[in-house]
Amino acid sequence: MNKRIPLVRRATTWAVLVLATYCAPAMAAEGNVGLSHFAFRATGGEAPINAYVFYPTIADQARSARVGPYDVAARMDATELKGSRPLIVISHGQGGSALGHHDLATYLAGRGYVVAALEHPKDNVRDGSGVGTAEVLLGRPHQVSALIDALAADARWGQILDRDRVGVAGFSMGGYTGLALVGARPNFARLLDLCDAGLERGMCDLLANKGAALDAERPARAYVASLESAAREAGTLADSRVKAAFVMAPMALVFDQASFAGITRPVHLHYGTADRLLDPSRNADNVIRWTPTLAGRTAIVGSDHWVYLAPCSAVLAEAAPEICSDAPGVDRAKLHRQIQKQALDFFDAHLES
Repeated sequence: MNKRIPLVRRATTWAVLVLATYCAPAMAAEGNVGLSHFAFRATGGEAPINAYVFYPTIADQARSARVGPYDVAARMDATELKGSRPLIVISHGQGGSALGHHDLATYLAGRGYVVAALEHPKDNVRDGSGVGTAEVLLGRPHQVSALIDALAADARWGQILDRDRVGVAGFSMGGYTGLALVGARPNFARLLDLCDAGLERGMCDLLANKGAALDAERPARAYVASLESAAREAGTLADSRVKAAFVMAPMALVFDQASFAGITRPVHLHYGTADRLLDPSRNADNVIRWTPTLAGRTAIVGSDHWVYLAPCSAVLAEAAPEICSDAPGVDRAKLHRQIQKQALDFFDAHLES
C-alpha cells in the first residue's frame, strides 16, 4: 500500500516501473501521433526537466509505444506534420508522471494539437523531496512557463507552434498549477484555518513537521508564514500566454474568493463527487463558488480521485492497484472518452485562431 504524503498522496509503488520511462520503447498498434522526449531548464534550475511532446504525424508512421508501464498510442520520434498548431501543456498531480495522462495527450494530438507533458521536479513518482515546499508550490507554474518558452525557441517545435493559442490541462496539484497559470493567487494562510478546524490532518502534520525548525511552539504557523513570504517574493504565477485551463480534481484548498478575482480566462472544472483525497467541499467547490470565468463544470457521481489517471496497463494495474481501481459502476475507459471530448471541445472553443 502506498504511503500517504499530505497536500496530495503520492503513488510511489510504481516508481521502479517508471524508471524505464526514458528507455527505448517497443512498438505495437497503429495510431496517428508522434512522441518525442524533450528536456529543458527552468529559470534557476540546476538540472534539466524531462517532458514529452505529442504531435500529429503522417499516417504511415503511426504506431503504439510501450514506455515504462504505459501503453501509449504514439510512435517515438515520428515525423511531425507541418502547420501552425495550438499547444496544450499537461501538468500531473503530486507524485505523478509526465505520462500519467498520455491518453488525453494522444487524443488531442491526434486532432491537431501539440501537447507537452512535463515531469515536475521534486514532485514526481521518482522524487517527492519537495512536496509541500515553496520550491514546488510556486515553482510548478513557472516550470510550465519555462516549458512554453523552451518549445517556442526550439528549432523543431517552434516551427509548428501557434504562440497565441496555448492552454493547460492539469490534474490534482496539476489543477492547482493550471489555476495559478490563469490568474488564481494562492492564499496559504487558509491552511491554518483548516488545521484549526481539525480538517486535513495529514496536511497539517506536514506543515508542522516542516516548520519545527522555524518555531517549535507554533511550527505550522511559522511554516505557512514562510510560504506566504516566498509567494510575495515570487510575484505573479500567471502566464498571459495561457488562454484556457481544463482542471481535473484540482487541489484548491489554498484558494479563496480573493484568490480567483484575477482570473480573466476560461476554466472548465472536472471532478468526482466521491473524491476521498481532495474533498470536493474544500476543493472543487471553491472553484465553483468563486471562479468568475467558469466556462463549464462536470461532476462525475461516485468517482474517486485516481479515476483521472489514464486507464492502467496490465503491468501498472498489478504494481499499483490503488491508483488503477475504481468504485463499482465506474468505467474509467468510458469516462476518459467523455473527458477527452470535453477537453477538445473546450480548447477548440477558447483557443480559436
